[in-house]
This record gives sequence, structure tokens and C-alpha cells, in this order.
Amino acid sequence: MQPSPTAPIFRPIAERAVLVEFGTALNDAAHAAVLRLDQALATTPCPGLREAVPAFVNLLVEFDPLITDHASVTAHLRNLLSHKTAARAVPALREVLVCYDDAPDLAAVAQATGLAPEAVIAAHLSGDYAVAMYGFAPGYAYLSGVPTPIRLDRKPAPVRDVPAGSVIIAGGQCLVTTLKMPTGWWIIGRSPTPILTRDPARPFLFDIGDMVRFRRISRAEYEAAR
Repeated sequence: MQPSPTAPIFRPIAERAVLVEFGTALNDAAHAAVLRLDQALATTPCPGLREAVPAFVNLLVEFDPLITDHASVTAHLRNLLSHKTAARAVPALREVLVCYDDAPDLAAVAQATGLAPEAVIAAHLSGDYAVAMYGFAPGYAYLSGVPTPIRLDRKPAPVRDVPAGSVIIAGGQCLVTTLKMPTGWWIIGRSPTPILTRDPARPFLFDIGDMVRFRRISRAEYEAAR
């Protein structure tokens, strides 16, 4: 049975972390529980806390094993979960510019979904996007909220050398790439909006839980903003 947000599973990871699982499949309730616990832990950290890493349905809590242990950290987390936490702060709204001209996969997405290219664009712009987690590369913020009509499985094979700033979708997720690298996601636009800020205190544009709105720009505006 899939654990509910009120009955998480605690798993020890190596000698220095606890994984708190609120589910086995992506759902809004589990992700909301992850964000609530992450906020509570930020407000009331346990001794020896090094880092908390939220994902879609789980939270990895890394600690200093010279200061604390799995049992103590788990007890602290259970205590946080047993108390009613304050309502989450209103998430920030971040705007990301996107140009849909010369998007390599826009026509293919249109064909696969049975929509006209402009309808694909309209659907993408209409999405309610939220920053669910950061992935394997710097600034790779996975955004939930891709509208159902344009949800597609990943491509059968990845494409190499996809440039930074590509706006890509797969399933219910969207992402703005920050590095040149291969991807099997569908490339439907380009963005000049910098996701990597070069600010050590705030290295990425987004925080987990932020809302994101895409705003369409022309090719000329894209070139001017790069």
C-alpha cells in the first residue's frame, strides 16, 4: 500500500542520512507533505543537520554522524510531523521568457498530440507550473504542471548537444536546461532567462515550491535578451 502523507516511511541511508518517503508515485498530497516537512525542518533543524533535499515524494535529510544518528534524526522528524505546522508562505512567482521560433520538436509534438503548433504553444503557456525539485545538473529545476493535452512520453533515444536555455517537456514536467547536454525530452522553445544567477548566496533563480509563468517573446526579443 502506498504510504499516505500522514504515515511516512523513514529509511536510513548509509551512515549519514534519513530518507522520508510520503509515497511511491507522484501526487500533489505527497509533494505538499514533503514541502511542509522541509519548511518545518528549516525552521526547527535537528542537531547535526547538514542538508535537506526535497524531491517529488520524499525528503533526504543529511546529517553529521559525529553529532547525531539515524534514530535521533528520525525522532526529530517524527516530532515535527506530529505538530501542526504553520501554513506555507505564499510561493514566489517567477517569470521565464520563452521563444517558440526554431524549436526543434514543436512540429513533432503538434503531430503527436493532434494539435496545431500554435495550440501546443497556447497549452504550454497556460500551464500552472511549480518548482517540484532540483535534478542531477546545476539549476535543473523540474517544474510540474504541464497541461494534459501536450503530455508525451520521452523520446525513444536522447539527442546530443542540446543547448542551454532549451525549454523541454516530458510527461507532466517541464525544465529549462542550464548546460549543453543530451536529453530525451521534447524541445519546444528557447529561453534567455538566466537560471544560474552567479550569486553564491542564491545560485539559482528558483526556490522549491516557487510558481513559474512562461511569457512568450519573439525571435528578435530573444536575440536581444541573450
